Amino acid sequence: MEKTNLGERVAVITGGSSGIGFTLAQRLVEAYPSIRLCLACRNKNKALKAAQSLKHLGGSAEIQIVILDTSCIKSVYSAALELKNKYSHIDLLYLNAGIMVVEGVDWNYVLTSFFSRRVVHMLSTGEGALKLSDWVTDDGLQAVFQTNLFGHYVLVKELGSILGTSLNKYSLSQIIWTSSTAAQEFHFFEDDIQHKKGKNPYASSKYAADVVSVGLNSRMNKQGIYSHSICPGLVQSNMTYGILPNWFWTLILPLIFFMRIFVPSLTTSTFNGSESLLWLSSQDPRTLEPQTKYRSLVNVRGKPYISSEKMKIDPDQAENLLLKLDKLQNSLKPDVKTSVDSF
Repeated sequence: MEKTNLGERVAVITGGSSGIGFTLAQRLVEAYPSIRLCLACRNKNKALKAAQSLKHLGGSAEIQIVILDTSCIKSVYSAALELKNKYSHIDLLYLNAGIMVVEGVDWNYVLTSFFSRRVVHMLSTGEGALKLSDWVTDDGLQAVFQTNLFGHYVLVKELGSILGTSLNKYSLSQIIWTSSTAAQEFHFFEDDIQHKKGKNPYASSKYAADVVSVGLNSRMNKQGIYSHSICPGLVQSNMTYGILPNWFWTLILPLIFFMRIFVPSLTTSTFNGSESLLWLSSQDPRTLEPQTKYRSLVNVRGKPYISSEKMKIDPDQAENLLLKLDKLQNSLKPDVKTSVDSF
């Protein structure tokens, strides 16, 4: 890769104060001690605490924070302006922030699935076990759609001037989306991209992220901007603990370890789940297939490794979704005033 120094690259992680995002931040600082890292987070106190923790890892890494709430269009514009004030170029843009709102669990389905062939699919995707909900944001959009997909898409577009070759013909940028095993095409509807009428907004938003990633490559590769998506597997984090109680995860942990024989996507830890995110940081994006999703997996001993999965996404479908997002963005552009707040 045509870089002066890997350690001096700039990486931005949305949702970087906890879960996989924070573990990724730790691993990047350890792998590249001189990296310039920015945590783009909704909660300022959590972001500051995470930044302090990263500072204690040692090295000469530069750690900053930017307040970003992808469920608020004004916050996205404000954060984009602040990032452009801080950096002349972003090398790694990790689009990791996301929500999955669970209003209940179908315990009958969960218990019966453990003794059926459905158990693998249920553990991998949560399909059938979870009762998901959604709401409308102050911008008038479906919250899961805006948080997981649209806010990130607007961020990418607003950062265009500091991505890829716009500044330096030798500078490449990687956009890396955190997708999911739940990203199934049958949950996404082209005539209802916000999933207003559906029952699985999380799966819809994650599949849409895969589609957008493919579309961005068609639009931006010539500018030195490359986009890929990853799947972290089933990771126990704040999100999963909010779905099912801690005692339940503790109870089924031996079963999960056993099921790894058949389901290597049961990564369990944020360290294992972040493996594909870290791996992409060391790859030349020009050599990667635009339609490939990279998966964090574990062997039976729990050792993480990477596999690739070819996605079957129609480029015309991808461009059509991008055009719809462009139209939506143009209808929502606010009069943004920003205040720079760095760590």
